[in-house]
Amino acid sequence: MTNRQALVIGGNVSTVKSHNLRAVLLMLRQHEPTSRTRLAELSGLSTTTITNLTAELLEQGIVAEDGPVMAQRRGVGRPRTLLRLVPNARYAVGIHIGVGQIRIILTDLHANLLNPVSLAHPLEKPPEQVLRDTAALVREAIAQSGINPQAVIGVGIGASGLVNPLTGVNVVAPNLGWRDLPIRDWFTEWLGLPVCVDNNARAMALGEAMFGAGRDVRTLAFVYARIGVGAGIVVDNQLYRGSAAGAGEIGHTTIIPNGGSPCRCGNSGCLETLVSEPAIVRLAEELAAQNPQGLLAEHLQNGSGTSIERVFAAARAGDTATVTMLDERACYLGIALANLVNVLNPDLIVLGGICVQGADLLLPTIEATIHQRAFANLGEQVRVQTASFGPHTGAVGAAALALNTFFYQQPDRFLAVTV
Repeated sequence: MTNRQALVIGGNVSTVKSHNLRAVLLMLRQHEPTSRTRLAELSGLSTTTITNLTAELLEQGIVAEDGPVMAQRRGVGRPRTLLRLVPNARYAVGIHIGVGQIRIILTDLHANLLNPVSLAHPLEKPPEQVLRDTAALVREAIAQSGINPQAVIGVGIGASGLVNPLTGVNVVAPNLGWRDLPIRDWFTEWLGLPVCVDNNARAMALGEAMFGAGRDVRTLAFVYARIGVGAGIVVDNQLYRGSAAGAGEIGHTTIIPNGGSPCRCGNSGCLETLVSEPAIVRLAEELAAQNPQGLLAEHLQNGSGTSIERVFAAARAGDTATVTMLDERACYLGIALANLVNVLNPDLIVLGGICVQGADLLLPTIEATIHQRAFANLGEQVRVQTASFGPHTGAVGAAALALNTFFYQQPDRFLAVTV
């Protein structure tokens, strides 16, 4: 055998082992606690391979045994020992870059939150300085958490706008005014950790698919509405990004082809101009000006919370004009989602952002519109619900991006780390 042949064979063995480890970790995440026999059945690997792989994971402290489970029939076979992931064996950092606010969390392997912090950033502040401040806050959060820094496998960042996940560049973020920012390279330099970057809605979709409402579904669409409107799509546990990483820009679907309001993308009549938080607040202010003594005007002027929360409060208090306006917004979003159902036919649509805050006001009309306008009975088959992680949905999604990239998809990386 030549040296070249030996290298090829060695490389193939390493590749196969990595593939098998990924399969085991995926099965454990989805089905833990489970037995070695069940892992073999689920993964299609031999029981010998499973035994060898799990032994290595046990040695690394990644997996633990939960104790024996009796065989199905008394006296037949040996008791099976259940295996589970050890959540605090490794950690990830999740960073959600929103408009005006950045959220940072540490999570374990189950995406349990540790030490969440946030950072407000005025839009006029230079983006590099905003991100430097964010990196400093990440270092502080890790130091204050009390965990071993060596156990942090990497950083996931969900960024607004169009992101190239291969280069980690935020190509354009219209709602922030950012363009061509090398986010991955900056954070890698500042933190000395592996970093991955993707669009924030895609990160949220992955978070729901891995750890939230979408764990048991094949096709999931996550739709996030706040300053902008975006969607993330997960099919068979894989993010769908499209040929130019632009899949999911549902906010720039044209809803009003003629006479619609201008959008920051340069088009007009986009969904974002109809159902985003700024659009709803603007419409509410116009309604309040028409009836300055009404409930809506009173809530906008003297209510508590953010502007959108005051709008929702006025609707809950019975302001009919506000209820009608919100119902129209929900109908527009329902139409866009019905079109999404016709194209994608997802099992589940998860709604985040203001759709969580105003779920009681928006969700019934959204669901009714999907049922009415989707083709045949496709709208009745899709499940619609709000996000699982509340205000931390974006940061959890970003952490899921890191866990998926640097742990579940790259087991060789964490096996090489000594904690």
